[in-house]
Amino acid sequence: MNERLPDAAREAGPDAGPDAAREAGPDVASLPGGARAALEAVLMVIDEPATAQALAAGLNLTVDVVETLLAELQREYNGYTVNAPDVDDASLNGFSATARGFELRNIAGGWRIYSRAEFAEIVGEFVLEGQTARLTQAALETLAVIAYRQPVSRARVSAIRGVNVDSVVRTLTQRGLIEDSGTDPESGAILYRTTSYFLERMGIGSVAELPQLSPHLPGLEGIEEFYDAGRM
Repeated sequence: MNERLPDAAREAGPDAGPDAAREAGPDVASLPGGARAALEAVLMVIDEPATAQALAAGLNLTVDVVETLLAELQREYNGYTVNAPDVDDASLNGFSATARGFELRNIAGGWRIYSRAEFAEIVGEFVLEGQTARLTQAALETLAVIAYRQPVSRARVSAIRGVNVDSVVRTLTQRGLIEDSGTDPESGAILYRTTSYFLERMGIGSVAELPQLSPHLPGLEGIEEFYDAGRM
């Protein structure tokens, strides 16, 4: 078990008093199900993705141990997806042969439990009306421009969309989907970029995973050069 203790606890030694034990944090190994169950309990309640480092600090475990446990939980939750002939073997190896309505994802730089996409319609029935307001078409278009052109100024977004986007940008900022990314060195205009919350809502790890637009825009091979020439 020593490999699971934090450095502070190991350095304190076996003769350390109760104060040192309290500083070392909770002993998750003594809880029902041990560290694995403790990690699962935390993942069930966090409202945003948590890194392995943050989880390790909160549970008083090493990062290596947490990463191993995360991989085990992810495999268990996904166990039912194995090919039918292998279900029996999968069950014997710690996988679940029963379909789960949730999964453990590593997105936006952290880990969190989500309901599976297959159950989106059913889950949506339990979301209270008005609790989650949908973005308008104008907001979605503005968000798309910022996502693909970031960091970008409001003036640049307005030029691309052909309308004033000041109010829409404020809405997106209030929703936590975009944030201030500094200022343009030439014009001094505020630049905007998408946030980790945007990545979480999109279910991706980085903006590099956004779908490529070029395959859907035949005949616009020179669009990048056109935009770069008029960049504000």
